[in-house]
Amino acid sequence: MNIKNEEVPELLIEKKKLPRSKKVEKKKDFIDILKLFSPGVSLRTALDDILRARMGALIVVDAKGILNIVDGGFRVNSKFSPQKLVELAKMDGAIILSEDLKKILYANTLLTPDVRIPTKETGTRHKAAERTAKQMDSLVIAISERKNKITIYHGGVTHELEESSEVLRRATETLQILEKQKEIFNDLIINLNILEINQLVTVSDVCDVLQRIEIIRRISDMVRRYLVELGKQGIIVSMRLKELIKNLNKEREMILGDYFKSKAPKVDTILNNFNFDFLLETSNLSRILFEELHDRAVFSKGGRILNKTNLLEKDVRLLMNNFESIDKIFGANKDDLLKILKNESLVSSLIHDLDNLREKIMAGKRI
Repeated sequence: MNIKNEEVPELLIEKKKLPRSKKVEKKKDFIDILKLFSPGVSLRTALDDILRARMGALIVVDAKGILNIVDGGFRVNSKFSPQKLVELAKMDGAIILSEDLKKILYANTLLTPDVRIPTKETGTRHKAAERTAKQMDSLVIAISERKNKITIYHGGVTHELEESSEVLRRATETLQILEKQKEIFNDLIINLNILEINQLVTVSDVCDVLQRIEIIRRISDMVRRYLVELGKQGIIVSMRLKELIKNLNKEREMILGDYFKSKAPKVDTILNNFNFDFLLETSNLSRILFEELHDRAVFSKGGRILNKTNLLEKDVRLLMNNFESIDKIFGANKDDLLKILKNESLVSSLIHDLDNLREKIMAGKRI
């Protein structure tokens, strides 16, 4: 089952081919940066006030060697407050804040970054901001009075801050997409349960489920980023997100263990490195994960379903080690189970649990 391109936000599709470790590191760093601009934070309050006053500003967060590209201006060395920052923004030039954002160090300065550093910006202020951020690997904020927008630069990353109402609208729309994907996932899991206990699973069935899990994980990452920008204003969206992705990673881990066994960690890494375009075709998953161009039957070891019973983990492992697949466990008689578990009351309880699970699964209910 393939998801159509129009069903996911365009921004979710990863275009860069950076190694995963670098992508994750950059993403994590920038998420931390976005927290500084959440509604209600002092810095964001000052920036919004400057914007409402129709003023421009160039604000740089101190970094090692920053004074090498700063010319003129005067030393302030005063405790940070939104009001002070707004007043200093009335002057020309850049304002330098301390690294911890607790002090205003300099004002009315001229930034002189290397002009050979490439920039996509056109205005003088924004060119200086982008070049400074890249050269010093620092955080720079540019406020345009003409375009009435706030742009933040961090290293090579550029991000335009939006009104909270717009961010909330996007978060809500993305959350609705996530809800639809979760509904599809629930249907796929119910179908997989039926197929597993009847020994009817194929490669495409497993890939359909894994594809949907990865889509949900990526969309939820997008919602989390919106939540960082929303701060306390995103509490309702945050609660709903937690409901939607509850136990998703555990389910994913169980599926990987059931079908890939010792190769599960490697498959986990492969899935994490799939970009969104590649993920949209289930045939790509079957080709890479199962090394198959055609559909074929596969068998679940049963850990996912057995964890729905009252068995201890060690007993689950015993059954998985002694039976080829979950359908064999469902088809085992009391004597067969007793030889493995060595406990009659435990076996009786397990048979009861399996009967209940079978009844729910065949009725199309979630377990």
